[in-house]
Amino acid sequence: QVQLVESGGGLVQAGGSLRLSCAASGRATSDYVMGWFRQAPGKEREFVTAITWRYSNTNYAASVKGRFAISRDSAKTTVYLQMNVLKPEDTAVYYCAAKSDGSLYNTDTGSYAYWGQGTQVTVSS
Repeated sequence: QVQLVESGGGLVQAGGSLRLSCAASGRATSDYVMGWFRQAPGKEREFVTAITWRYSNTNYAASVKGRFAISRDSAKTTVYLQMNVLKPEDTAVYYCAAKSDGSLYNTDTGSYAYWGQGTQVTVSS
């Protein structure tokens, strides 16, 4: 079992930045893939980015590539999402997720076994 706790959400103006954190505990190992998803009101949960714990390989959704950056700190077992040049359309609840099968490029929500509780990000125009 893996527990995930997100933090760092909030309200920011368009063009601003935020950094989200996801603290992992439990049975997470170096074979895990850690991901960030988001869900806006009335929309389905969508993939944002993911990183492999062992080699820090990354994958990004086209809508955030070049603006968002995912990273991980092995010592703290924490994954970060640095969000820059935020837009109103980035407003959503952001969820951290984890899976053990190592498939970085499978972005389906169903492929992730563990989820955090979510943190709200609101970008004002």
